[in-house]
Amino acid sequence: MRLGDRTFSEKRDFIRMKIDTPLRAQLVGDGIAVDGLCHELSGGGMRLSTTHCVSPGTELEVSISAEYGHAPTLRAKTRVSRVEVEGGVYMMALVITEILS
Repeated sequence: MRLGDRTFSEKRDFIRMKIDTPLRAQLVGDGIAVDGLCHELSGGGMRLSTTHCVSPGTELEVSISAEYGHAPTLRAKTRVSRVEVEGGVYMMALVITEILS
């Protein structure tokens, strides 16, 4: 399928995967841990929910664990690009700025 054949919602640089996987994030510089659930993941970012309020522009180091307890499947530096509140839960969009080893 060519990019021009996709519907408008699919015209992105990276396709989103729905994963609904627990994650742990740490505020860069503070080391404060934030637990949440990653709902969508793509090559450029992710969408997650958490009970912690984190402001747009904040940098986080994120680890998404493998489902079966192996080493983290993804470690990345991210930046919060958008935050919305839904019933006391913060839905955040993160931009991946660097993949960590």
